[in-house]
Amino acid sequence: MCGLSGEIRFDGGRPDMAAVERMTDRLAPRGPDGRGLWCQGPVALGHRRLKIIDLSDSGAQPMTDPHGRVAGVFNGCVYNFRELRDELRALGHGFFSDSDTEVVLKAYEQWGTACVERFHGMFAFVIVEQDTGRVVLARDRLGIKPLYLAETPDRLRFASSLPALLAAGGVDTSLDPVALHQYFSWHATVAAPHTVLNGVRKLPPATVRVIERDGTCRDHRYWQPGYTRRPEYAGLTADDWTDAVLDALRAAVRRRMVADVPVGVLLSGGLDSSLIVALLAEQGQRDLATFSVGFESEGGEEGDEFHYSDLVARHFDTRHHQLMVPSDRLSGALDGAVAAMSEPMMSHDVVAFHLLSEQVAKEVKVVQSGQGADEVFAGYHWYPGMAGVPRQRAADAYIDTYFDRTHADLARILEPALLPAHDVSGDFVRAHMAAEGAETALDADLRLDTHVMMVDDPVKRVDNMTMDWGLEARVPFLDHELVELAAACPPELKLADGGKGVLKAAGRKVLPREVVDRPKGYFPVPAIKHMAGPVLERVRDALTAPEAKARGVFRQDYVADLLAAPDAHRTRRGANTLWQVALLEMWLQTHGVS
Repeated sequence: MCGLSGEIRFDGGRPDMAAVERMTDRLAPRGPDGRGLWCQGPVALGHRRLKIIDLSDSGAQPMTDPHGRVAGVFNGCVYNFRELRDELRALGHGFFSDSDTEVVLKAYEQWGTACVERFHGMFAFVIVEQDTGRVVLARDRLGIKPLYLAETPDRLRFASSLPALLAAGGVDTSLDPVALHQYFSWHATVAAPHTVLNGVRKLPPATVRVIERDGTCRDHRYWQPGYTRRPEYAGLTADDWTDAVLDALRAAVRRRMVADVPVGVLLSGGLDSSLIVALLAEQGQRDLATFSVGFESEGGEEGDEFHYSDLVARHFDTRHHQLMVPSDRLSGALDGAVAAMSEPMMSHDVVAFHLLSEQVAKEVKVVQSGQGADEVFAGYHWYPGMAGVPRQRAADAYIDTYFDRTHADLARILEPALLPAHDVSGDFVRAHMAAEGAETALDADLRLDTHVMMVDDPVKRVDNMTMDWGLEARVPFLDHELVELAAACPPELKLADGGKGVLKAAGRKVLPREVVDRPKGYFPVPAIKHMAGPVLERVRDALTAPEAKARGVFRQDYVADLLAAPDAHRTRRGANTLWQVALLEMWLQTHGVS
């Protein structure tokens, strides 16, 4: 929906408004429809607006309460804001707008930090109590909307993107060895609060942080499903679970149609996005805009799945748009995608999402997307292997299956000064999987993937790439009530039918069989996967640049080996190692990190 920024001073000084303006202006692509600033005492707020709910100026931000109690900035959408507004009106609150932002402010006035527990949606917000100077930062349950932080002893700055914080200046841009270890171990996932820069952190999902005037703060994590079998679901049959999942998904899709502008769908032709189209058609949506992207074949690998997306579009009579991207356009497109990244993201489909979003944003401002279904409903090929693993061995089995390389392997890639002394990535996984809850090894795996890996890989990827074009992506499979239901679902029902069994059973009730029973597809970009032509040249330029050598991140003999055989070096999961190494260096160069 928007981009937010701001600064809090702890030393009695006034905020640096020039820095706040630079952050706000850097967020312009996220919010091309409006710009606002606010400052009082030690706190300043900035905002860029994408008009989706209440298109009038009454919804402009930063927003202040007419009685002078609170001010705030908000990014995202609270889908049940109308119901909450009715409840708040009954409690005596008045409203001057039809925006969900005002509902967030009034909900905080009424319920304090517990307001987040009432919100259905995706959000990051900052609220200032004008009388006490207290500042509250919050992020939605699944981290769909980002919130980055740069803190020094004298101040805290915050923004919806990491590059916005860099635009403000004064950021420690030295590299974080823990984050680098996670990036190269965990398929580019860097778990909150870390980022690759020592001077930037991110607020974890499902977290409220309360900051007092003197800079002291406290965090409260307000949501975490148990990943256990709940008593209220005892006795449900497989058919009962199918109906429950389908009903919950119907509600999730319906909620995400709340907007004062048209809402489209990113349609890959896979089960997940096709289910969204089917349920919207079932609910009476007509003339629905759908969008697909494909790439030229390389290395004998097909680059599109138009057969299936066309099938779904015809079946439900959507207004379908198809984008075919030639390989020679990828190198230029790659630079734009890297510039849009708040953090380095190595998945090939990041370029696909960026190119697709550019075209989609010319047609609509909001889309629904199928991200998250594989993590929530156990759709990936490695999940069946976790089913027979003893609970106490869950972490080791996960590391063996999912990690790109071992700690020892990293010593060949990174210069010694940037290599932690021990396996910090493995330690993180072991600690997370040892936490209370999660009955089985698969439950522990899905909990980790849904609440950590997914947040800082596919979800972040979709937000960054879509919002760079002023396009809001909504993800119904991450509706928190649907996630809670899936977490309680017996693992064998999720693993059935080759994975996502209960979701496939739901799909057969509303979709053509050919869509449900097809082989699982991915979002292929063959020219990147196989380091074809112009992409390889761009990668070579980045890794041989003087600043890359001066930075001293990678062992130069290892880089030379990669460049000598661009398609030969693979991670344990099959990803191109040259691409993983080069992507980090390209991101650092693009964002001016010295």
